Amino acid sequence: MTTNWIKICETDDILPHSGVAALVSGLQIAIFRLQSEFYAISDYDPFSGAYVLSRGIVGDRAGVIKVSSPIYKQSFNLQTGECLDDPTVKLPTYPVQVVDELVYVSVEIQEKKNQYIYQTIASEQYG
Repeated sequence: MTTNWIKICETDDILPHSGVAALVSGLQIAIFRLQSEFYAISDYDPFSGAYVLSRGIVGDRAGVIKVSSPIYKQSFNLQTGECLDDPTVKLPTYPVQVVDELVYVSVEIQEKKNQYIYQTIASEQYG
């Protein structure tokens, strides 16, 4: 397996305490900025069945950095992807790095029979 860093945007393209959506290797990912820290999770809200988390409200709950879905308001931990309202639900999270004011997101690529299969890093499937 190899790690693939994909350039998403410049840091100033994401306003503090907000998110943007990006299509990364066929995955819809929500990238959030809190001052100088960046987080990436799946943009998919499993409760509504829509790709909307990038438009959610960013904040914290008891010191946990989270985003609330704009539809049914469930909150997701931006570091782990765990739903704070239903711990049985967990979204994929992705590593983020900033280099020279550019935001990069990583997905892991597994080579198999000359095909690339994109997998989430440190995440579980959700239903």
